[in-house]
Amino acid sequence: MSPVALPSQHAAVLYGPKDLRYEERTLWPPSQGQAQVAVVATGLCGSDLHYFIHGRNGDFALQAPLVLGHEAAGIVTAVGPGVTNVVPGQRVAIEAGVMCSNCNYCSSGRYNLCKGLRFASSAKTFPHLDGTLQERMNHPAHVLHPLPKDCSFERAALAEPLSVLIHASRRAQCKAGQRVLVCGAGAIGLLACAVARSTGASRVVAIDINHARLDFAKSQGFADDVFCLPAGPRAKSPEESLRRAKETSATVLKAFGEEDGFDVIFECTGAEPCIQMSIHTAMTGGKVMLIGMGTPNITLPLSAAALREVDILGSFRYANTYPEALSLLASDKLPNIDALVSHRLHLSETKEAFELLAKGVDEDGRMVLKVVIGPGSEA
Repeated sequence: MSPVALPSQHAAVLYGPKDLRYEERTLWPPSQGQAQVAVVATGLCGSDLHYFIHGRNGDFALQAPLVLGHEAAGIVTAVGPGVTNVVPGQRVAIEAGVMCSNCNYCSSGRYNLCKGLRFASSAKTFPHLDGTLQERMNHPAHVLHPLPKDCSFERAALAEPLSVLIHASRRAQCKAGQRVLVCGAGAIGLLACAVARSTGASRVVAIDINHARLDFAKSQGFADDVFCLPAGPRAKSPEESLRRAKETSATVLKAFGEEDGFDVIFECTGAEPCIQMSIHTAMTGGKVMLIGMGTPNITLPLSAAALREVDILGSFRYANTYPEALSLLASDKLPNIDALVSHRLHLSETKEAFELLAKGVDEDGRMVLKVVIGPGSEA
């Protein structure tokens, strides 16, 4: 008897820096506890871009070909043995992290800190776990989340980066009436503004070095006001960097009329000068939430934080956020959220999509914010 031929599918596979290939792969059936999902929309992320350009993201370097992509949604096409929470035909968001479910972090609800966690599209663990830039993928069913009726696939793809900000907001214990400053007006910064608004912040403002991003943030209602940071030469010493940060912070606070500082700072750039500024722009007793991943070792004005009891908090990915994220995306609490998706390309154009994301503007001069990849008409 001749063997049964398995179906095939296409995937965008990264082999090394800028070596991304659109290739055909065998489509295996889902195994125990898995569901197969036809991926309809995948949003490209900054970490994906780092892998594409450098073949690594920080300390995590490719050791084998890897399918990128982790901001995604699609339709369940098949389920493996033991799966009861989803059924074929169901619309779902794909949570990319797969926790061990056995450690103390997992049992305490902080599975984002699980040492055994494998994350689709990350080279941290080996063998790598392929991401969502493929036509279909098999993924543990317990981290697939049904979409609300009024949540499109494109919006559902935003649930992953939105979850980052929901988790950060929970860590900062954000509440109604607070004044919030967001450092960085890229996609993550704009989502930080949106989450702050959804929690009832009395004022949300943003700073950046990019006029176009700030104009978008204000015109689309993500921020009440914006301020463009002055450009200047790189500081020649840590002492000069700290001095400049303090001076620029005073300028920012004066421009916003908030000389006493802000209740919460969402630092979304990862840039050393902005992290330094975040401490000075926080009010006495305020909180700085570190979200951006940038320079690993920096000089901080810790005395300025300690003497004014400014809490500096770390935030890594998310845990137990997808239901809230999808509920928000299906509601009217995130106005103009669809405007974040600036460009849409086909899976076969993934390499061009990454090149577009790296440039930051398209051939017509339009700003690139969030690029969505997908085979369907919606994406």
